[in-house]
Amino acid sequence: IKGIAHITGGGLPGNVPRCLPAGTRARLDARQWTAPPVFSWLREVGRVPTDDMLRTFNCGLGMVVVVAKADAANVGHALADAGETVSEVGVIEAAPGEEADCLVENADSLWRS
Repeated sequence: IKGIAHITGGGLPGNVPRCLPAGTRARLDARQWTAPPVFSWLREVGRVPTDDMLRTFNCGLGMVVVVAKADAANVGHALADAGETVSEVGVIEAAPGEEADCLVENADSLWRS
């Protein structure tokens, strides 16, 4: 395990970069996980833009665990054996600039039924 981010206030963009080294970015693909229906309801009833949803809520990812690609299967099996729901949701890549970052691609797929 290289890093762990508990996704609380600040959502994905505010929390995932805290466990990454400078000059890297987490590129997450929202098609790889399913957000619980309450998030679609909140977005619709509150007319909350997608960017605000991502910055405010975990959108179904309560914890992000960063592991080396070679270790992903073993860590995933260990977490699943412990009763956790596991999804491979993205990659860590080099990013311009000195600060770590988090990009969520295909975020609107979280709100589709």
